[in-house]
Amino acid sequence: MTRGTLNVMGFTGFPDEAFVFYEGLEADNSKTYFTRHKHLYEEAVRAPMLALTDELAGEFGPAQLFRPYRDVRFSKDKSPYKTHQGAFADVQPAIGCYVEVSASGLFVAGGFYSQASDQLARYREAVDEDLTGKPLAAVVAGLEAAGYTIGGERLKTRPRGFDADHPRIELLRHRHLYAGRRYEPEPWVHTPEVLDRVRADWRAFRPLIDWVSAHVRASELPPRR
Repeated sequence: MTRGTLNVMGFTGFPDEAFVFYEGLEADNSKTYFTRHKHLYEEAVRAPMLALTDELAGEFGPAQLFRPYRDVRFSKDKSPYKTHQGAFADVQPAIGCYVEVSASGLFVAGGFYSQASDQLARYREAVDEDLTGKPLAAVVAGLEAAGYTIGGERLKTRPRGFDADHPRIELLRHRHLYAGRRYEPEPWVHTPEVLDRVRADWRAFRPLIDWVSAHVRASELPPRR
């Protein structure tokens, strides 16, 4: 991820050129296309995203922008560029709030995204225990009732050591957990209303992030070499 030092104006929305840029990149994911249209990426995508996250930083902390380049070393898909621009404001490593712009619109999410084994063990232990698992189930139910989608990689079957009829078996199947909402590229995405919506969503995710921060926490394992 990269933050950069570009000075940006206050956030005014994502211009139509941002979505046009990603429509073109989806059709021609090549260095030639990206180089030819890099000015659109810088002016219509990256600069507005920096402005958005700068305005949110006072409440949620600074966000890091993901680089536009894909890591293709271990992927069958060798397309060199990501077809979206994401930014992540972390509370702890891999725990926090996310926002993304792409040809399909905006995506806003919050939760935890790590699959470190010690975090997964703490997560399942906390979900299993009624004292901590029931509050999480209530938070998730509240987010779903508010129209958010609950996502994250999940096992197809129950995790080893847990009964199939466990009252929170669906939560136990998660390897990471987030709540999110996708917005179509409607006219309001070109206006400062984006800031209000992202701020409201990130506030809505706070109970989930607080639970994860308390019970999952950052990984304590040494970094892989």
